[in-house]
Amino acid sequence: MPGFRAGLVVTIAALVAAATPAAAADDPLAPYTGQQLTWGACAFTPAADARPAECALVTVPRDWANPAAGVDLQVSISRVAATGQRLGALLVNPGGPGGQGTSLAGALAGLEPSVNQLYDLIGMDPRGTGREGSDDHGFQCQVPTGRLPAGLDARDRSARSVALHQQSPRAIAEACQSNALTPYVTTWQTAHDMDLIRTLLGDEKLNYLGYSYGTWLGAKYASLFPEHTGKTVLDSSVNFEGRLQADFEAFPVIDQRQFDDVYLPWVVRRYGDQLGTSVAEVKAEIERIRAFYKTQGVDGDSFDRIFVGNGSQFQWYLGVLVLVLGANSLEPGGAAPGDELDAVSRSAFGVPAAQLTVAKVAATVPDYTAVSGTRYAVACGDQPTRSAAWYQRLSDRQGSQYPLYGWLYGLSEPCGFWSDAPQHTLPNLPAQVAKNVLVVQGEFDPQTGYEQAKAASRAAGVPLVSVDDSPFHGQYALSGNPCVDGMVNTFLTRNSRPGSVTCPGVPLPDEDAVHPVTGPLGAAHSSLTTRLSDAHSVLRNEVQRQVSALN
Repeated sequence: MPGFRAGLVVTIAALVAAATPAAAADDPLAPYTGQQLTWGACAFTPAADARPAECALVTVPRDWANPAAGVDLQVSISRVAATGQRLGALLVNPGGPGGQGTSLAGALAGLEPSVNQLYDLIGMDPRGTGREGSDDHGFQCQVPTGRLPAGLDARDRSARSVALHQQSPRAIAEACQSNALTPYVTTWQTAHDMDLIRTLLGDEKLNYLGYSYGTWLGAKYASLFPEHTGKTVLDSSVNFEGRLQADFEAFPVIDQRQFDDVYLPWVVRRYGDQLGTSVAEVKAEIERIRAFYKTQGVDGDSFDRIFVGNGSQFQWYLGVLVLVLGANSLEPGGAAPGDELDAVSRSAFGVPAAQLTVAKVAATVPDYTAVSGTRYAVACGDQPTRSAAWYQRLSDRQGSQYPLYGWLYGLSEPCGFWSDAPQHTLPNLPAQVAKNVLVVQGEFDPQTGYEQAKAASRAAGVPLVSVDDSPFHGQYALSGNPCVDGMVNTFLTRNSRPGSVTCPGVPLPDEDAVHPVTGPLGAAHSSLTTRLSDAHSVLRNEVQRQVSALN
């Protein structure tokens, strides 16, 4: 009875601590390592087809470097117990930084029951993120409304436009750094929270699956706690051997590549009648639609952001929906949106596509007066940052080559105005744990570039499972690719790790065949003519949407 054994270990630890008060007084970690987990109902509502989870709160010190100082924090975790002979716990993270992950455990258990048979799947809402499904949204940076100019277009390179653009990232950085919690919301601190969770679960090693920023978190946990690191899958990976901020700095490059080479050709094939029969025609139509939306209250920056981080099926259809609505507004009588766009309209805007208006789209432009403190505390606080002047020069260089996001990114990065120095050094992956790590990466991922994953795998000496022609963010369990799922499942359940290998791609949404594209993987490889399509397809797409939206 593995669950009984784990509970017994925790109980004995608590009894020993209670029986030796002098020793406990000398050990500032005793109040944390001696606590017992109380499992109960979760605050979130599980998705359809997800396995039910139970949740608990874990008390952690605000500062692991000085546990006795400051008010303690609480971290919410979830558990979906192993259905068979338990091998241990598999902690899962959806990325961010700042993503709540307690619901992810049940979703992945539903998608990959063979893994859940052997592992307790453990979700986590990392420090600073609050509690998923509750009114606690975590650490928010409150930015004064007057400091956030509206109606901007980064293509305007006038001195006034540049200055106005830089007001927002400066205001965000200052608002976040003024919060007393900011220095304690870092990857270093969260990795220590993870090791406490491992201790409380009664396991010698912690197995891990992380997406996007979750690859950085998992790699840094392994670097800080190599003796406690079990099997580790890093999916849609940043260069965890380099700079985390470099991932964001590459967004203009990888977004433009996916947009031009994969997304727009798909738009031509699927929506040629509405938007154009060649990539050049679609690009011209997008410019006409963009100009129209600007007259209707959707500024140029907000319009462009619709196609940035275009890493899920949902986001692809959302972009098409906005374009078709614009085209039909300019020339009434166009083709009505199909069922796939109707579902996206109901989800994103609360109305069927037939009732969607440009005014409704304009009304949903995000309000940035409250932004995720965890997102910036981690992204800007883990490592030294570049200056605002450096980011402005980056914008000048990237804009003309990668206009989709190149003009805007360098003018909108709060890390450029971050003045706090990192509190701790994050080491690289030691050789002793490399045998436990597997990296998975899609060729045209627009949120974590293929080149970064490849650089990390080479530097760390770990194998890379490349996915040919894949333009989405999140591969394992989320893209319906049987090659990827089979390799990762074999690694987790049979202790057999593949070498560096390329998985063939699967067809894009609503297509029956792969349309190969030459990219960073080189010449096109063989492709699969079908993707996994079963009762879990809706859940798979929804989880990929959530992972993509976080990162």
